[in-house]
Amino acid sequence: MNEFKGKRVAILGLARQGTALARYLARAGADVVVSDILPAEKLSRALAELKDLTIEYALGGHPESLLEGADLLCLSGGVPTGLPIVRAARQRGIPLSNEAQIFLKNCAAPVIGITGSAGKTTTTALVGRMLQEGGVGSKVWVGGNIGNPLIGDLDRIAAQDWIVMELSSYQLEITWTSPDIAAVLNITPDHLDRHETMAVYSEAKAHILDFQQSEDMAVLGLDDPGSSILKGRARGRLAWFSVERTVEQGALLRGEHLMIRFDGREREVGGVSEIALRGRHNLLNVLAACAIAGSAAVEPEAMRRGITGFAGVAHRLEFVREVNGARWYDDSIATSPERACAAIQSFQEPLVLLAGGRDKNLPWGKFGELARKRVRHLVLFGEARELIASAVGAWGAGGAERGAAGAAPGEAARQGGALQSVSLASNLAEAVEQAAGLARPGDVVLLSPGGTSFDEFIDFAERGDRFKEFVNAL
Repeated sequence: MNEFKGKRVAILGLARQGTALARYLARAGADVVVSDILPAEKLSRALAELKDLTIEYALGGHPESLLEGADLLCLSGGVPTGLPIVRAARQRGIPLSNEAQIFLKNCAAPVIGITGSAGKTTTTALVGRMLQEGGVGSKVWVGGNIGNPLIGDLDRIAAQDWIVMELSSYQLEITWTSPDIAAVLNITPDHLDRHETMAVYSEAKAHILDFQQSEDMAVLGLDDPGSSILKGRARGRLAWFSVERTVEQGALLRGEHLMIRFDGREREVGGVSEIALRGRHNLLNVLAACAIAGSAAVEPEAMRRGITGFAGVAHRLEFVREVNGARWYDDSIATSPERACAAIQSFQEPLVLLAGGRDKNLPWGKFGELARKRVRHLVLFGEARELIASAVGAWGAGGAERGAAGAAPGEAARQGGALQSVSLASNLAEAVEQAAGLARPGDVVLLSPGGTSFDEFIDFAERGDRFKEFVNAL
């Protein structure tokens, strides 16, 4: 912590990561100034958390005066690197960092870092369970982008502990430290409203590998082109996971059995039937967790104990309740069309799907094709509802039914397949009411939006919580 004593550090963003970092740096003796585009009245909770510390604030915008005398500029996860003040900092030669990078540099314990477009949180939580079951280290800490910024725990983390850390592309685009075990689960279109191109987005993810040493381990998904292409970026040892092919080192599927291979020895972890999670994407997440845990020398039986009974994480294909014979599921985490497609493919039952929210400049064509084949009733809500309706084929551009409320079979139903109706709702509450009216015994009613929550909610978790409230009130 001595490296920050007497240094002036400016932090952009007073969300969860920014608040945790401000506390850490202030306690380390830094001269901290925090800026947020929101005014003080909308930041009361964060300000209350930091009231015992001497911190300067510049709220309601990011004035360039923040950079006067600054030795370091730190960005919270939601703050774009393209902001004028960030460009000004670079022009002045002020280095950039963030909470995740400062944690990685100062953590004495070995760190497992997990990134990817989908499955990060599920895999991170499962790896944490496996390490705990395996008795690896004195204590296992699970956090990062998963919800708990670990920098607040640095003074309690011992060298003999283990860290399992979820890392987002936002955290990785400013990178000068890599985890001891770094996993890239997959790379598919996401966050293009922030990164603009797939090349920039993929590069941000790939940064997790760039500062590893020869003794470190990279874990990649062999079945995902975006992940497997990073083989050449690996600087140390390499492990794979796959449901389709045999791997030289890592985790694989043999028939209905989960296997690991390390140092030329293949051992069974357990059966596919022991996985409580739905969908092929979750089978890949489990195999990824096995490859990562195996890289940390966890024994197969401990992996099996971690898998058994693991029902997943909130808002990820989470069962809510059964209403009049229909089962309702919350998959609010699906903030891209790709993730919504994975959720759709996890069910064989007739589907009533709630989709929408705010678009991230992502392609909806694959979603539209799959929805026509697999979804019986599609209820669209939020800012992106008409965009998605067009992708499904429910309305042509400028068609008479465009923007209409209620059920509208439109063109999609006439093209054949499972889709019987498409309806528009102004918000999530209305969408739940419409879905309840469409659902029949034996159906699955699935919230898997494909868009972000920011048109109506603070984040996907709030959206999922409100969805469950609406469903439980039916």
